[in-house]
Amino acid sequence: MKYLRLSLLLPICLSCARDQIPPEQESAPQSLSLQSVLGGDNLEGYVRAEAPRTFVFPQDHGPHPEFRSEWWYITGNLESTAGPFGFELTFFRQATTPSKEEEHPSAWHTNQIYMAHAALSDIGQNKFYADERLSRGALGLAGAQAKPFKVWLDDWSIESLDAENFVMHLKVKTKDFGLNLQLEPQKDLILQGDQGLSRKGHKQGNASYYYSFTNLRAEGTIHRQGEALKTSGKAWMDREWSSSVLEKNQIGWDWFALAFDDGRELMLYQLRQDDGQISPFSAGTIVEIDGQTRKLKREDIEVQITKWWTNPASQTTYPAGWRIKIAGFSEELLVLPRMADQELRFGLAYWEGAVEIRHVEEQEKLGYGYAELTGYTK
Repeated sequence: MKYLRLSLLLPICLSCARDQIPPEQESAPQSLSLQSVLGGDNLEGYVRAEAPRTFVFPQDHGPHPEFRSEWWYITGNLESTAGPFGFELTFFRQATTPSKEEEHPSAWHTNQIYMAHAALSDIGQNKFYADERLSRGALGLAGAQAKPFKVWLDDWSIESLDAENFVMHLKVKTKDFGLNLQLEPQKDLILQGDQGLSRKGHKQGNASYYYSFTNLRAEGTIHRQGEALKTSGKAWMDREWSSSVLEKNQIGWDWFALAFDDGRELMLYQLRQDDGQISPFSAGTIVEIDGQTRKLKREDIEVQITKWWTNPASQTTYPAGWRIKIAGFSEELLVLPRMADQELRFGLAYWEGAVEIRHVEEQEKLGYGYAELTGYTK
């Protein structure tokens, strides 16, 4: 579901991708609307996700420039001697034109824009760090490749250390925090939706190609305000690309990636409509201990909000607790934020953070995960 985040967060100055002006002379970027980035208008020349396809690796770990939008997204929950942490790193690629343009006299010229978001939730100290970067896909400033796999923006990167087993190295450095982690899959990747085609609406092509690594062993070092901490835990990687996904009546979404202590994983999302209803294209996937999957439809998922939280900084109110019931799932789940303020305020605000899974009746901890909440800003 990370493709949806682009609509709120990708501040693209279109002229920066088309002219010869060096970056220090560019004007401030302009925010784009939800529909302008992910809606179904003005898509002539772009390829769309209209039918299941054959995925080919490692090629599909790399970029798909014939599609308008693409992202590489990793979240996780970590433990250290200083306490627990949550983290995320996302790279976005956005095309400003539907095809590769002719040669241009400026080396700065490109039709590919990259953005990255990184965040660290210091749960023990109840402190949230976040940063973003934006660059054009030119002159090596940012980009993505399949062989060997690497996606980067400046000195932030995710790259493959072992192509056969897709072991990755993740690096982030900011003035307040940093991440230096090795990520190793403990299960094979899974294809979300219908053989990797994740439909989001009635209109043909409102869909994405979507696969996930739901169980990554994470080990490495966290840096926060000059202190280095050894850490380990579990992470999750989502990969999606598309040219349009949103129906005109879809205003936001609630997305969950949940990793259970017993080795199961659960992904689900609810697309919210402007009439207050949940879209019938909301869906999910259960990943069993042995890696087998079971797809979930809208009618299989029941989510009840149990609590709300308002951030005084943005005056935005978000859900802050959920009871989740899944058809055929043995437990009824209670999902709670591991700390309240995990709101990223880049342009329009959105909430994305570490959550804890509990059994509703027995209250025992069942695992950890991540949630993303968008469309709640005024």
